[in-house]
Amino acid sequence: MSTLHFASALLPSGWADDVQVVVTDRTITKVTAGVMPGSQDERHKLAIPGIASLHSHAFQRGMAGLAETRGNSADTFWTWRETMYRFALDMTPEDVEAVATLLYVEMLEQGYTRVGEFHYLHHDHDGAPYANPAEMATRIARGAEISGIGLTLLPSFYAHSSFGGTAPHAGQRRFICSIDQFTKLTDATRSAVRALPGANVGIAPHSLRAVTPDELAAIAPLAEAGPVHIHAAEQIREVEECIAWSGRRPVQWLLEHAPVDRRWCLIHATHMTETETAALARSGAVAGLCPVTEASLGDGIFPAREFLDAGGRFGIGTDSNVLVGVTDELRQLEYGQRLKHRERNVLSGGPGLSTGRALFEAALTGGAQALARPTVGLQADARADIVTLDTAHPSLSGRRGDAVLDCWIFAGAGAVDTVWAGGAKVVEHGRHRLRESARETFNAAVRRLVS
Repeated sequence: MSTLHFASALLPSGWADDVQVVVTDRTITKVTAGVMPGSQDERHKLAIPGIASLHSHAFQRGMAGLAETRGNSADTFWTWRETMYRFALDMTPEDVEAVATLLYVEMLEQGYTRVGEFHYLHHDHDGAPYANPAEMATRIARGAEISGIGLTLLPSFYAHSSFGGTAPHAGQRRFICSIDQFTKLTDATRSAVRALPGANVGIAPHSLRAVTPDELAAIAPLAEAGPVHIHAAEQIREVEECIAWSGRRPVQWLLEHAPVDRRWCLIHATHMTETETAALARSGAVAGLCPVTEASLGDGIFPAREFLDAGGRFGIGTDSNVLVGVTDELRQLEYGQRLKHRERNVLSGGPGLSTGRALFEAALTGGAQALARPTVGLQADARADIVTLDTAHPSLSGRRGDAVLDCWIFAGAGAVDTVWAGGAKVVEHGRHRLRESARETFNAAVRRLVS
């Protein structure tokens, strides 16, 4: 058991002073506000909950920045994807572990304490399954274990290159599964995370491009009590091809033909009509927004104001991991809306309300729902995921309450001080305890991959 004391902390009920938090076996067992610190309490100035990156492709951290040279024709998501395929084809299991470990170290240093790993790099270089069908998933789990981050592992079913069951092409060979292979992979993935405290498993039908309706129906039960994530409506071309295939837009098709509910998370959902936006909000599903990646790939801007006005829920993800940061994603989300609507503080929720507080709390609760975590935040029975901010940081100096979140998100890069993930202190003075060794292993792998 350990006892922490914070001069100020963001609780589910709001900001409170002199907060004592008792942690037992990775879980918060008691939170008391308005008490002086005990002689054995570990003392800090200001605490907020750790939140989740609900959507990550860990292996892509190794190629960050390698697709920033323009080709001879229009450079789009689809040309970026070819670079990603080439990079993925070269990675060994050891490379995946090295890249995931550093990524998760970086996530923790930025205030993420859980990751939803949408994992589709399954097989050997030639597309043949490994002897252990979850060899790559095991490497992801190992990266989470080494770093200390909480893990929701989402093995992805990928069978086709486009709508209507089109045959996959060679660049996708490491992703492709039959239903039987995917069933074995999912079972082996559960075995891979069984010893990892707090880990859980869902499934991720990759997209309507990659999964037929029959396949989607066949694999959905494999999620069991876990979440179901799927890419949807990321690109205009994807929407157009979905209409040509089915007469429906991607989100519209899913809402009409799949059991979309609170267990589901639609990643991106960028291109929706007003009707789709309202219907997705009513479904209770989470919109998994990845604003930095969506900007990097030129995807478009999610209709966030309209979705939230309709009662929708969202979480944030780091997706391609080209840049890793809680504040980066939340700031980009709000700034995209400012550019779209030519207004400020678009997502605050109303006059006099803090935009930083609104963004942070929505992402906290939406991320927890999307990763099937029933209790989150600084409260009893929640996993002890706690982040302290450096109140001496120039952007936070003299701030209190919601102003801390506003200044951290919009002006406070580098302000994370200490991070506990599952009750273990993994970051202190802004540095993960394994930063240097993780960087060395990552650098050795990536030097070979980019040579």
